[in-house]
Amino acid sequence: MPEDRVTVAAVAGAFGVRGEVRLKSFTADPAAVGDYGPLMGPDGTEYPVRAARAVKGGFAVRLGGVDTRVAAEALRGTRLTVPRAALPDPGEDEFYQADLLGLAVLDPGGAVLGRVKAVLSHGEQDLLEIHRPAKEGGGTALVPFTREIVPTVDLSGGRIVVDPPDGLLD
Repeated sequence: MPEDRVTVAAVAGAFGVRGEVRLKSFTADPAAVGDYGPLMGPDGTEYPVRAARAVKGGFAVRLGGVDTRVAAEALRGTRLTVPRAALPDPGEDEFYQADLLGLAVLDPGGAVLGRVKAVLSHGEQDLLEIHRPAKEGGGTALVPFTREIVPTVDLSGGRIVVDPPDGLLD
């Protein structure tokens, strides 16, 4: 994905028989997913949001150019983006998930713990999925994204500092 675009939603599948899609919104206000202009698929196709309504498990959205259930189902799994410039600047101590992906993860002493692989949003507290280096046993670790455990996020330096409690990364 180009760096000037941010993923704001993913198509979870078709909804109904008239071409609506079930959308999983990644925006702070999930209902605002259509407020940032047309959504763009990975192939460059633009999908203006014609209508959206809350439904169980997300939003039912009518996208421009998607008129049948077959067309809607064909988009399942598609990640939809908008230009970064269309989004508001994040507030203090707020970050776009896209900005955290790939950052080096260091402990307070500067030792490399891994890289941010994903940011998982499950309710009140986000989790950072850290891809651990092979020399540390590989695999992944989940770290609560709290100021206490993640005291430093340095986007310009390409790193975050994690001060994990004992046993968190074992």
